[in-house]
Amino acid sequence: MDGKAHHLEDQSVLEHDLELGRVFQTNLTMREVAQLKAPTIQTAEEAILTLKIGNARFFSGTQVPSDFSAVARRAQVITQTPFAVVLGCSDSRVPTEIIYDQRAGDLFVIRVAGNVVEAGTLGSIEYSINHLKTRVVVVMGHEGCGAVQAAMQDEAKRSFESQYIQFLIDRIVPSVSNLPRIRDSKARMREAVIANVRRQVHQLKQNQVVADALQKKEIAVIGAYYEISSGAVDFLESERDLSIDDSEVSE
Repeated sequence: MDGKAHHLEDQSVLEHDLELGRVFQTNLTMREVAQLKAPTIQTAEEAILTLKIGNARFFSGTQVPSDFSAVARRAQVITQTPFAVVLGCSDSRVPTEIIYDQRAGDLFVIRVAGNVVEAGTLGSIEYSINHLKTRVVVVMGHEGCGAVQAAMQDEAKRSFESQYIQFLIDRIVPSVSNLPRIRDSKARMREAVIANVRRQVHQLKQNQVVADALQKKEIAVIGAYYEISSGAVDFLESERDLSIDDSEVSE
């Protein structure tokens, strides 16, 4: 993003805060104020582009100032209007809002080791689709994911893990069981993480709520890979990007 565009964006944010400030001086109710927070992003394409632009700012070190003012907080008391859902990993090195340079209230973030699709994460995603105005669901893996690495171990080693760690790992194992032969360990790990993202996206699309929203073109479901070392996110959007082998389809 060039300097002029960045200045205009900052100016727009400032004007929005000033307008909210005027509203609070007119004694509107919290519910009326909340209506001012309606999302300006109306399509999945706009949502994806916003995430890409935000990550580009993060990557280049030109983030938007993130001061969470009292005015902005009060505007979000009644409701939330995130434009995107991100199912990401619990890893402490993967701070979702920072990676995409978004403000509080912009993203509906779900974090679980290995970014796996299971009952809890599905319930949160269904809620975001049925009750919030989200336009895209992103399944985001990341460089050096420990859960994926654990799933790549042989079954004997995995059996030493506790019950619920095994529960998570078992949802990743099918993704990494038939990886191509790759000598370079870093490249192999990246391939494993992306394979897991693809499979979780596939699992997510089998959910009826998600499938219905996709059919109505209300949302998009995509994948992403975050490279910790660079800060860049690679987006997996096309059918080709997200295709999986037949051997990965079954549970």
